[in-house]
This record gives sequence, C-alpha cells and structure tokens, in this order.
Amino acid sequence: MSAKTQHNNILFAILGFAIVVIVVALIGYFALDRDPELIQGQVEVTEYRVSSKVPGRILELRVKEGDFVKAGDTLAILDAPEVRAKMTQAQGAESAAAAIELKAQNGARQEQIQGAYQLWQQAKAGLEISQKSYDRIQRLFDEGVISAQKRDEVYAQYKAMEAQERAAKSQYDLAVNGARREDKLAAQAQVSRARGAVQEVNSYISETVQIAQMDGEVSSVYPKVGELVGTGSPIMTISIMDDMWGTFNVREDQLNGLAVGSTFTAFVPAFNKDVQMKVYYMKDQGSFAVWKATKSNGEYDLKTFEVKARPVEKFDGLRPGMSLIIKQ
Repeated sequence: MSAKTQHNNILFAILGFAIVVIVVALIGYFALDRDPELIQGQVEVTEYRVSSKVPGRILELRVKEGDFVKAGDTLAILDAPEVRAKMTQAQGAESAAAAIELKAQNGARQEQIQGAYQLWQQAKAGLEISQKSYDRIQRLFDEGVISAQKRDEVYAQYKAMEAQERAAKSQYDLAVNGARREDKLAAQAQVSRARGAVQEVNSYISETVQIAQMDGEVSSVYPKVGELVGTGSPIMTISIMDDMWGTFNVREDQLNGLAVGSTFTAFVPAFNKDVQMKVYYMKDQGSFAVWKATKSNGEYDLKTFEVKARPVEKFDGLRPGMSLIIKQ
C-alpha cells in the first residue's frame, strides 16, 4: 500500500471520528433534558414594631415570641415614675386654675356684697333726706323767706348726696357682678391650659401600657424584664400573618412576560407543592443591580427587577423566610 493511500485512510478515519462526535453531541443536546433556569425568592410578611413614647423600665412582658395576639391585647407594662410625678404637678396646676376661675365667676364674698348693699341703702336714705330738705328750701325761697345763698348751699348738699348714692350703687353692682369679663375669660383660658397639660400627661401614662394595634404573631421580643428602654426604642415586633407575599429579584431577560396583574406558578420546597401567585409590584433595582454585563460584546446591560406577588388563594402553613422557586 502506497504512502498516499495510507495518508488518505488516516484522514478518512479522523473525519469519521469527528462526524461521530458531532452526531453524538447533537443527539445528547436535543435528546437529554436541560436543567431549567431557576429564580429563587422568599416569603415576606408585614411587620410593625411596638415602642413607647416615654422612657421607662420593663415591668412586665405579657407575651413571648411565637404568641398570637389580637388587637387590644396588653403586650408589655413599663414603669415610669417621672411621668407619675408630672401628673401630680399637672393636676395641682389644674386645681389652682379651677379655683381662680371659680373666684372670678363667683365674684366678691357674700359678706362683701352685703356690706356694699348696706352702704348703698345708707346713701339712698341720705339722698332722700337731702332731696326733701332741698324741696322745702326751694319752696321757702320761692316765697322769699330765705336767701339764694341758703338755697344754693342746700342744693349743693343734695347733689353731693346724689353722687354719693350713685357711687355706692356702683360699688354694690361691682360686688354682685364679680370680676370683669376679660378676667373671667383669662381664668377660663388658664383652666383650659391646665387641663391640656393633664391630658398630655395622661397620654404619656397610657404609653406605659403597650397594647397590640392589629392581630398578629409576636416574632421578636428585644428587652428583658427590668431593662430600661428609651423613647421610641422597639420592645417587640408583631408579624401580620394575614399579609404575606413573595419577593423575587429577576433579571430582565428572565421576566418572560411577568407584569403587574399577571399570575405564575411558584414551587414551595418546604411543602413540595406549587402555589399560584399574582404580581402586584415591580420596580427596577437601579444601576447598582446589574447582574449581567454584555457591553464587552457590543450589546447591553441586563438589569434586575424586584417583583412582589401574593398567593392567589390562602396557603396554610406558609411562613416568612420560606423559599419560593420559579422554574423556567
């Protein structure tokens, strides 16, 4: 066999082997199932934190982690002696303002009113006598019995007694009517201010007893009994178990038609079950959340979207933190 024939045989063998490898690869590519691309998310739940407007010491914790509470249940009791002291001060100021208002409304004491009345009656009696004396003197003057000087002196006494009677009447009216209208209004304003202070302290006192605002499950309790907590410091966290959703970070080339209002199937590994979910929120994660850069190939960056969806139907046993898988 010539060298040329041997060379050709080797080339044919290599070509045949290459063809077999390509065929086998194509068969494997099309015949074997490819692993689906997975998008993993997790279950989230709405939470609210229980905290107090006033600092205090934890006197009692009525619940523990894992307890289910209803709106209005007592969760914790704080001891705040400073607030109680402020209440004593506020109540004292309210009592003082109320006494001042009562004094302004009632006016003078009954003894003062009676004294002013007697002085007025005395002045009235003096005025009556003075008027009678003047009338007699005037008749005598008309008859020419007395001089004009005498008549003028008696008239002056009569006018003086008339002015004295009016002054006594004014003093009596003042005693009866009491303080001026402006003084009464000022006293009422002082009472309103003092009552507002009491209401403010009452609101602080109510903060020493923390109650549940909504039904939920106690997910975390932070302080221990006897510890101090500051203003606004969280005491515990309540999870609203009726408000759960799933959150996913999805690259935009994996959205595959996901849009607000659309539904999809998610797999729950904890129960080995599928759950139907409906998208209610989508938002891009911004330029900082680029998962796959392709600019080196002259194309574009693929951004990530945060997708939130709620179960279409209630799924018993679903807990925050459980994984959710979308298979593509």
